Amino acid sequence: MLFPIRCFSCGRVIAHKWEEYEKRVEKGEDSIKVLDEMGFIDYCCKRMFLTHGQDKIDLLVKRE
Repeated sequence: MLFPIRCFSCGRVIAHKWEEYEKRVEKGEDSIKVLDEMGFIDYCCKRMFLTHGQDKIDLLVKRE
């Protein structure tokens, strides 16, 4: 699933920050701290980043 262009709740454009967020988190930085530094102070926008990627987990789980 592709990362959404806008936050579902407030409508803020967020997609342009996904790659930076993903790279920094993969390097071991704290997710919340990264989002704060990127200017995402609203919980709704943070939720979009923190919950995205569940589909990757589903792909790893073997379904019968």
